[in-house]
Amino acid sequence: MSDSALSRAVERHAAREFGPDTGRAAVTFLGTEQIEVLRFGPDRGGIVRYLTLGMSREPMTAADSAVRDPAGPRAELVLSLRGRRDSVLRRLAVLAAIPVVEARPVAPGAVLDLGEPLWDGAPFSAVLVAEPGGLLPDLTVPDEPAAAPVRFLPVLPMTANEAAHKRVHGPDSLHQRWLAAGTDLRDPSRREVALT
Repeated sequence: MSDSALSRAVERHAAREFGPDTGRAAVTFLGTEQIEVLRFGPDRGGIVRYLTLGMSREPMTAADSAVRDPAGPRAELVLSLRGRRDSVLRRLAVLAAIPVVEARPVAPGAVLDLGEPLWDGAPFSAVLVAEPGGLLPDLTVPDEPAAAPVRFLPVLPMTANEAAHKRVHGPDSLHQRWLAAGTDLRDPSRREVALT
């Protein structure tokens, strides 16, 4: 399957769940192919979804791997927020380029640190990669039975302190703190959870 055909399949798959996109931006990084970020919504609950398009073009391969595994994992990132924060578009594309630029596969439990606000004025500079399946089911790559399905990985905004806590204590500890505090992880102006 060609790269463009796979991107179209991913886009159709997302549109079946979220409806037609309401905006998009494309970013090209030196030495990489273009990554788009699509905006869906807001839905009736005011939730806006931002979905990367292009990260799944190549199977993810670790830097120490001698060969590219065509059956390696493929993924796209999904960020859910209450209300639009369109300045996140380029920054989310930067995170989606990590597997190619840094040769670092992205998997649930990983921290992706941007080193700058995720969107203009955001108190968050990193995301925790969550387990897939809750927002979008996996997409089987058409006409390529040996290829790994495309997984849609939710990303949860974190402050620098929350990211540091996760690195020391693990994702479960941070999730427990969020749950105990009743944290709405889709709230773009939420406060940092108590970590002590």
